Amino acid sequence: MAVRVLVVDDAAFMRMMVKDILSKNGYEVVGEAENGMKAVEKYQELKPDLTTMDITMPEMDGISAVKEIKKIDPNAKIVMCSAMGQQAMVIEAIQAGARDFIVKPFQADRVLEAVRKAVG
Repeated sequence: MAVRVLVVDDAAFMRMMVKDILSKNGYEVVGEAENGMKAVEKYQELKPDLTTMDITMPEMDGISAVKEIKKIDPNAKIVMCSAMGQQAMVIEAIQAGARDFIVKPFQADRVLEAVRKAVG
């Protein structure tokens, strides 16, 4: 059975890129969200196997969303997506419970490696 993924990013273009990489490699993208609030709602609704989470988003950032999702599901598998120069935020996200991170602009092999590691 395909691994079910929720893709979270405030930029539609970034969501499309991640979706494209994952779906071409046998993953099933079951939902998308454009901010942390929606991510938490969608996570509860869809119960994905994995979530890719942008760090900087309006309404609720990715780190807060990770914390909320981890409260709902301590076993949630989350991979952070960050822009260059967000190392401090990435560390905070990992401390909040994220499994790994990928840096924009996305490289397909790095995305797949992080996703495979997180799903384990």
